[in-house]
Formats: sequence, structure tokens, C-alpha cells
Amino acid sequence: MLLTKKTDAARDAAAESSFMQSLRRGMSQALPTMDRRAFLRRSGIGVGAGLAAAPLALVRQAEAADERQAPLGKTKTTTHRTVCTHCSVGCAIDAVVENGVWVRQEPVFDSPINLGAHCAKGAAVREHGHGEHRLRYPMKLVDGKYQRISWDTALNEISAHLMQLRKESGPDSVYWIGSSKHSNEQSYLMRKFVSYWGSNNCDHQARICHSTTVAGVANTWGYGAMTNSYNDMQNAKVALYIGSNAAEAHPVSMLHMLHAKETGCKMIVVDPRFTRTAAKADQHVRIRSGTDIPFLFGLLYHIFKNGWEDQAYINARVYGMDKVKADILAKWTPDKVQDACGVDEATMYGVAKTLHENRPGTLVWCMGQTQHSIGNAMVRASCIVQLALGNVGVSGGGANIFRGHDNVQGATDIGPNPDSLPGYYGLTEGSWKHFANAWGVDYEWIKGRYASPELMSKPGITVSRWIDGVLEDPSVIDQPTNLRAVVYWGHAPNSQTRGLEMKRAMDKLDLLVVVDPYPSATAAMAAMPGKAEDLNPKRAVYLLPAATQFETSGSCTASNRSLQWRDKVIDPLWESRTDHMIMYQLAEKLGFGKEFVKNYKLQKVKGMDEPVIEDVLREINACCWTIGYTGQSPERLKAHMRNMHVFDVKTLRAKGGKDAETGYDLTGDYFGLPWPCWGTPELKHPGTANLYNTSLHVMDGGGNFRANFGVERDGVNLLAEDGSHSKGADLTTGYPEFDHILLKKLGWWNELTDAEKAAAEGKNWKTDSSGGIIRVVMKNHGCYPFGNAKARAVVWNFPDPIPQHREPIYGTRPDLVAKYPSHDDLKNFWRLPTLYTSLQKKNVADKLYEKFPIILTSGRLVEYEGGGDETRSNPWLAELQQECFVEINPKAAADRGISNGDRVWVSTPTGARLNVQALVTERVGPDTAFIPFHFAGRWQGADLLSSYPEGAAPIVRGEAVNTATTYGYDSVTMMQETKTTICNIAKA
Repeated sequence: MLLTKKTDAARDAAAESSFMQSLRRGMSQALPTMDRRAFLRRSGIGVGAGLAAAPLALVRQAEAADERQAPLGKTKTTTHRTVCTHCSVGCAIDAVVENGVWVRQEPVFDSPINLGAHCAKGAAVREHGHGEHRLRYPMKLVDGKYQRISWDTALNEISAHLMQLRKESGPDSVYWIGSSKHSNEQSYLMRKFVSYWGSNNCDHQARICHSTTVAGVANTWGYGAMTNSYNDMQNAKVALYIGSNAAEAHPVSMLHMLHAKETGCKMIVVDPRFTRTAAKADQHVRIRSGTDIPFLFGLLYHIFKNGWEDQAYINARVYGMDKVKADILAKWTPDKVQDACGVDEATMYGVAKTLHENRPGTLVWCMGQTQHSIGNAMVRASCIVQLALGNVGVSGGGANIFRGHDNVQGATDIGPNPDSLPGYYGLTEGSWKHFANAWGVDYEWIKGRYASPELMSKPGITVSRWIDGVLEDPSVIDQPTNLRAVVYWGHAPNSQTRGLEMKRAMDKLDLLVVVDPYPSATAAMAAMPGKAEDLNPKRAVYLLPAATQFETSGSCTASNRSLQWRDKVIDPLWESRTDHMIMYQLAEKLGFGKEFVKNYKLQKVKGMDEPVIEDVLREINACCWTIGYTGQSPERLKAHMRNMHVFDVKTLRAKGGKDAETGYDLTGDYFGLPWPCWGTPELKHPGTANLYNTSLHVMDGGGNFRANFGVERDGVNLLAEDGSHSKGADLTTGYPEFDHILLKKLGWWNELTDAEKAAAEGKNWKTDSSGGIIRVVMKNHGCYPFGNAKARAVVWNFPDPIPQHREPIYGTRPDLVAKYPSHDDLKNFWRLPTLYTSLQKKNVADKLYEKFPIILTSGRLVEYEGGGDETRSNPWLAELQQECFVEINPKAAADRGISNGDRVWVSTPTGARLNVQALVTERVGPDTAFIPFHFAGRWQGADLLSSYPEGAAPIVRGEAVNTATTYGYDSVTMMQETKTTICNIAKA
């Protein structure tokens, strides 16, 4: 896949020299007795293309070769267990450190998640611990070039700018972008920090990867997360992947799927491309990008027509399926399905029959399904398929939703979301009072930090739309002023759409701050020349070097909801500081440092105060009751990491054994205490491996659907029917969520201690700071604190209560736009106006489908991750994929005179033009093109090397596909539309 060495004579000589120096430097740091090829084999990196996961036969325990080249004098060797910082699978790593230098790594063979395997990225993470391409010290942009400054200067100037903006325009004039690579503790602190600043204008990566999943799934059955686990997929009889290229995006997850296939599991991949995942499948079904609902409801048409639905399950546990059934049978006949998504009736019938005959079945989706202007509806359609088949709440079934970054799940759960406090508590007065109590500060003090009570309860602008917060007419923005400052704290701008407008927005800011181990494309975009009319002459740009997660400790949450504890591997490199240290130092400058660390001890790191990260997790344990982030104490998590060998690789359950260090008995725990892990750590809830499973007692990891939407709708009972209760529950019918009133009515109140009664009086299970309500309800009576209700096939609080297909804003089928138009335009949604039908109609009227006849989609590569700056700065990975490229079908290429390997221009309606290499392949159909989204550092043909801080440019630079992507946002979450824009391609 375009893995030849660069031979372009016009290539920048300095860049070539830098690449070769980095490669030689990286090779010299490998095991001293190995050549490069041997190292790649051992690491699981296939020479040339890279393997999806390292076979166990190729990954052996490290030999003692390093000892033969030990430095003179005493050598101190230590091993630290950590977790890969790339995708959300959660692969464990043993990092070997000699005299403070990270010299070697091993995949953890005892890990029940990665089973001793790594993908290419995981095998190369040690390079981040050497940091040759890292941002080494604070810098400031002066006359278009970055200059080194001191930390004191940087913090003083940044805080002075922020306070001036606050005085002139209020706290909502500053936008804070957090990170899905922060630990749970740092993510939580980020939301706390922004709350003390006095704004809800904060967000992070999850907005543009799985916010539609969280909203769609939570509003269907209770929680917005993966229901089962990678491991549990081994128990599936069929797996339907739709919009997921797991072999490249989540390579090690494929180990579990391949084990399932060995025992007869059928694997079906639905994707506009023939991916590496499709190559492992029993069947690949190609659909037109953006038509997930016609496909999924086309399956349900045959399921309903043939009576294949699980009617008993539906009657007992699902609300509204009858209405969905009627809608599907009327609208999604086979001819309409084929017209919309391109799949014929025989194929649809065959897939539906396979799902029917092979239960339990699991459904996997990723950003191929979420990143659409109707992403929430697509997600709910997937949920409805699983509910119709009775596949939710069973082992081997569920919705296995693979998240992106290593801690995007945790950052979503307890991090900087614009519409909620940690734990999805929302922004009501009751939620704020709950956290004021947990944080040990006065509610009125927090309230006084906000510009007004109305803004305190109003969701902020989303990260997908911050550029409109800068560029929009202030009269149509639902806050006092436009955004004037943006803080990029561990987030890549090339992950976001509308790159040309983003550049304009960056230039107009008064202040731009980038906090990152790698300065990311933000630094280059800020420094590159822009249009004179856009540039704010007073703009200040600062870069602050953050430490990686290998240079601190903390917990992270894998996609399956398991928490793992990372031990600190090495001290922060160069002048970098941990994110929570920087937050504390900035909080002190801004006047709320004392309040920020009120509940934490401080420790010295490099002579400076840093909050003790274990204390932060204990505070999380004391307040995030809603999703069960309360039972995973630091001590329990550390014991799990030390004793991975006792956990079963299929069930994730500990078979027995005590932790030698603490004496803690692990028996019965699920690995990583996957949330919800109910009650206090002392309750010793084992975690919940599979959500909504009524076959187990609630104290054994069982559960049911959440009662979060009332008890009745239009005269229909929303609570579960008799018999739909968790094993051993005292209440054998549906019931609402528990509060002090219900506990008293049932006669259970006196089972609380006196201290618990005092804390629980006037409270519900979510705000009872003692955890007493949860303890009594679960341990004494076998019930779930959040009630027992039916899942909702009809979600009445969404724009389309029954999911409806709607064509994208930019499309190639005007005939289908007429049949399936987009939503009406929205005013003041997430503080901004949002265009739908008006822009869609204009695009049709302008006949953009004739000028840009190819659907442009994007996705991942196995070699790189996310925005790609850290992985493209890694010499071992940079060698594997040196060019950004566009996949184009042979027919489309021939029509344009394009041959494989040609340089081409990819143009879109935004006016952007990307110069990339052509990969002529049948992976895509004639109507589709694909560009990976990990690249940045080139801008419409120009290399931005000179715009990076010296020494901190990634080795491989390429065009960012999102420089060219178009407008379009989900109607519930503001998820960006990246999978169905339009383009044309011409030979360069």
C-alpha cells in the first residue's frame, strides 16, 4: 500500500536528512543484538505493510541482550506496567527502564485483553519515551516563527491574556478543547477546571467520533457505551460489522473475532470499501456511504416479514417496536432498499437469515456509522436490530461499539462535555449542587464564576463548531460574544472538518494556546501565512509541552468499560509537565488554585507541586454514582494490573486468588471493574462485563434496562413486564429509579445506617453521597438503583422518534434528496444556528453533484492513529506509510487518465484542493474515493515544515482530508459529517 521509498528529487533535503537520522536513531535504540528486520518481526510489525496483530509465535519474552551493553557502574532496572496510548482496545505493556531510560517493552502475555499481542502502533510506543520529535519547551509565535520562552513567562502571559478577555468579554469568550488521551483523572480535572473558570464552552474528541453513539444508545436503553466486550465476542454466533474497519483501527480486537470464527461464528462486514476487515469476513456487503438506515431497516423488513423477531423478548423488554415495524414494512420494501443503498433483495434476505439462524449475534460499529448528519438515527437503527432479535443483555450479543482513542470512553464518561458535568449529570441546579458538595466548595461561589445563571445551565458550543463561534455574526450566537480564545489541550485540528474555515478562525483569535507532547497541526496552521484580512494583529500563540501518559500515572477506560491503571514509566522528558500539574499551575494564576486542589494532597515533581492522581480518582469514586465510576478505587485497579493472570479470557472474570501485595481477594471481579461498578469500593461490586443481563444477580454483574424516561407514555407502560428482572431480585416486575421516598415506601429505609440516612434524606441514588441507597437496593434486595424499564425503539425526544433515512447535505443523488430530504434548519442549537435543508437545496440547485460526482469518505490506517502527529513522528511507523493517498476505482481513474502512483488533485465544494498520491484499487467502487485522516503538515500542495517549531515536525507530512471536508452536523449532537462529502479528482 504505497510503501515504496520516496524518490521525488524535489523532496526537501532537510526533511529527508531528518527522516534518515530519526530512522538510524530509532534503530540504534532497538535491542542491540537485533537488526531492524528482526526487531520488526519481534514487534509484530510486518515488514512493508505491518500485521494487524502480532502472532504469539513472533513475540517472545525479551532476552538478556541488553545486559551485555549495560553502562559502566551500577545499573538500576525496573519494570512498569502501562497501557498503550493509541486505540481503545487497552493493550497492556511492560516497560523496562534502565537508569531512568526506557530501553525495552514487552506485550503483557497475561493480559486478558491483548493476550500478549500488539499491533504495529503498540509495538512502537517506546519511541514516545525518547521524544526526538516532541515539543521540548514552551514557545511563543513571534513574527511567524516559534521562539523559546520560560514556563514562568508562558504561564504569566497566558493567564494575563485570559483574565483580560474575561474582563472584556466574559468567561464564555474562551473555548477549552480537552483530550481523549488524558487519563480519567485529568479528563475529570479538565471539566472541573473549566467549571471554575465559569463556562460550559468545553469539549473533546468524542464529540467528533462517538457522540452520536452515546446519545443514540443511552436514549435507547440507558447507557451510552459498548454493552459487551471484545472478549465476549468469542461467544457470538454471528458478528455484523457496519462502519468498522477493526483490522486497521482496532487490530488486536481481531484476535477475539478470529477465535470466534474458529468455533463457527459467521462474520459479515458492511462497508463502502473492501477493507482489511472485509478480507477476514465470510461476506462483504458494499453499501453507498450514508445509507446505513436503508440497509439495517432492509434487514428488519425480512426479519419482520418472516416472523424472525424475538416477540417474547420484545413484549417484555422493548417499547415501541410495533410502531417501528409498521414504519419499516411501509417504507423499506426491497426495491426501495436497493435504490437507496445499492444492495439487492437476495443479499438482504441472506444476511437477515444469517442473523436469524445464528444467535446470539453481535453488532459492531465505529465512526463509519457515527460521523453523519443523521448519525444518531443510524445508531438507533443498529440498536433496534439487536432488540428485535433479542440480542441485547446476553453473552455473545450486544452492541460492541469500538471507541477510538485510548481513553475516549473515560473522557466521555467523566470529562469536559459541554452539556454535562462528570458522569452525565447534566447542568441542572441539582447537578451543580451535587458537585459543589463533592468538590468542597460553595454552590454560590461556582455560580458567581459564570456570566449568568442562564449560561451556567446552558450547554456550551461543541468542538465541531468552535470555528462558527468565531466566524458567525454575533447577533445569531446564543451567548454574549463570539469566541476570542481557544485552548487546544491534547486535540488534533486535522480531525475536524472545514479546514479552510478553521484556518480563518485561528487567524481571527486573540489568543491560541496549544498544550501537547507533540505540537500537532495546530502549531503549523497557526504559523502558516493566511489572508491578511483574517489575521488579528494582536493575536498571541503559545505552545506548552505536556508529558505523555507514560510520564505519569492514572487510569484509563478501554472501549469495553474496563478501567486499567498505568504506572509511571519515566519522568517527564525535556521541560514537559504533566497535564494535571499544568492545570493546577494555571488555576493558581487564574485565582482558583486553592479550590481546585482542595481534596487532594500535593507531591513534588521536578521540585513543583502536582496533585496526587490517586486522590483525584478517589474524588471521582465519591461522586460519579450515575455510571458506577465509584467502586474502582486505585487500590483495586492496581491489584488487577498486578494479577492479570487470574482473569478468564472469555468472561473476564477472576477465577480466584489474592493480591500478594495487599491481600485483596480478586475472586469474582471482572477485569478492570468495567463500569458500572456499583457503590463504594468496600461494597466490592465486581463490575459489569455485559450490560442489561438479567440472568445474573445485580451483585454478580447482572442488570436490566434503565428507567430514565418516566413510567408511562401515551398510556403505555414503560416499565419492564413481570418476569423481566435480574436474577434474585426482590422486585420481579418493572420499577422506577430509587430515591429516599421509594425506599421508605418499600420499608427498606431502616436498612440504612444513621449516617447513611442523614446523607440520603431528600436524595436519590445519584446524589446520595454515602452510597447507602445503592448498597441497600443492590446487596439487600437484588435490584438496580436506576430502576427496571423497557428499552425504547421509539425515542420521542429526538427529531425523528423512529429513525429516518435522510440524504447528506452534500450528495451525488438529487433524486434521493427529493425523497429523503434533510432536517429543517435549526436556530440557536448548541448556541449556534445550523443549516440543513436550505444548504442541501442550494447544493442541488447549483448542481454540485455534476461538478463533484464522487463520494469522498475517510478512515484509518493500521500504521497511524488519530490526527497522526505522534505516530507520524515515530520512525518505526513513519517508514511503513510515507504518503497520504486517495483510493480511486480503476474505472474512475481511467475516465480521468490517472494511473496508480500518479500525483492527483482532490477538490471539493469548499474550494480546497489536496495534492496526494493515487492508489488505483477496487477496494472502492466507481462512485467512491477514500483518504485516510491521519495526515497533516501539507496544505493544498505546500509543505508546512517551516511552520512547525524547529525539531518538532513529524517525519511524515501529508494533506489532511479534513482541509477539504464540507459542512454537515448531526441534529442531536453536532457530530460532523466526514463520511459522505463529495469531490472530484484530476491528475496533477
